[in-house]
Amino acid sequence: MAARPMRLLLCCEFYHPSRGGVQEVMRQVASRLARAGHDVTVATSHLAERNAAVIDGVRIREFKVRGNLARGMRGEVERYRDFVAGFGADAVLVKAAQQWTFDALWPVLDRIAARKVFVPCGFSGLHDPDFFDYFRQMPQVLRKFDHLIFYAEKYRDIDFARAHGLGNFSIVPNGASELEFDGAPDPGIRARLGIADEDFVFLTVGSPIAMKGHREIAEAYARLDGGGRRTTLILNGNWPVPQRWTGRVATAARRAADVLGAEGLKGVKARYRAMLRQRQILGETAAWIARADAQPGKRVLCTNLPRSDLVEVFKTANLLVFASNIEYSPLVLFEAAAAGTPFLSVPVGNAEEIARWTGGGSICPAPVDPQGFTRADPSALARDMQRCMNDPDTLARLGATGKARWRERFTWQAIAPRYQAILAGRETEASARRAVTGESLP
Repeated sequence: MAARPMRLLLCCEFYHPSRGGVQEVMRQVASRLARAGHDVTVATSHLAERNAAVIDGVRIREFKVRGNLARGMRGEVERYRDFVAGFGADAVLVKAAQQWTFDALWPVLDRIAARKVFVPCGFSGLHDPDFFDYFRQMPQVLRKFDHLIFYAEKYRDIDFARAHGLGNFSIVPNGASELEFDGAPDPGIRARLGIADEDFVFLTVGSPIAMKGHREIAEAYARLDGGGRRTTLILNGNWPVPQRWTGRVATAARRAADVLGAEGLKGVKARYRAMLRQRQILGETAAWIARADAQPGKRVLCTNLPRSDLVEVFKTANLLVFASNIEYSPLVLFEAAAAGTPFLSVPVGNAEEIARWTGGGSICPAPVDPQGFTRADPSALARDMQRCMNDPDTLARLGATGKARWRERFTWQAIAPRYQAILAGRETEASARRAVTGESLP
């Protein structure tokens, strides 16, 4: 990625060591830009567990801010605005709408002289009544950016941009790290998790648990007819840690006070309803896990593995199953392809595009409700899981194809130069208008 060194500012709500899709993409892009010789700073939320001001050559500037424009922001908002406006960057990259590092900049976008690039990241709240006025203003805000980056050829954010006549964009796919997935698999990972070599391993990965389809997959697994074969289901995510009653009360009180200050009573009520729904989903998930565990030859592991172990589990799994309710461009599907592990996904986000791009997976049909949430049918998912398990030749073909296409097009080594070219203003119209498959985009 040799080019004239640039002074770059990347803005995102959370960053390493926080874990999640946004964090992983920004970490990969930021660290590779720094490795290419650019001066890279990330502006992000303060984290008590972050113990370094420089990570992989990337400077971290923390701000104690939370919330968004629709529901209210609280904390060092003005300090953040002044920092970005006065940073003196060659280019600023902001990732994701509906969070403070983007929303707080609306009033000062005209003060930022740098080239401004924005990754909308799906517009998950487009159909949420709370965000009606927010998205009514969005077209004029997007026009203040020099360039937009989308991860999908067709999704609600890019469709929104096209509908409002915006053409200053590129489609840049997500990917998976060759530094993590190109190494030889660890033959001891199954033994460390107590999984037999002959077990067929289903894997799902995602947080928060209540939104990533763990309940639907647990039910599908309980309904699965394994035909007498031993199987294991690994449900990886941020499972809640049991707290003493006094700890739960204190934590809940602090969170309620924070939300009340940032989002008002309406925000507290919304969070309370979400908490009740999450508890209901977790209870249902536990019940289906218990039902599956009671069946001969089946075992369920609820894990929150360190990243290094999770990569090895990707490599040893026989099938990644993904039934998330809401996504944009799920990294786990690229990671499955990178591991040479076939995937079965519901049509959430641009999962269908990823299956086509990588050739590494198949799609289980599922309806999308009026709010844009994908609702997996556990019975249909169970049938497709069983079909995949009983067709080893197809699984082997999908795994090999996905691995080969990932290595060619979807490593961060291949993707990071696109970000560099966009930030430098050197992405040509021809390259910006071509899909990752090499086909011309509509």
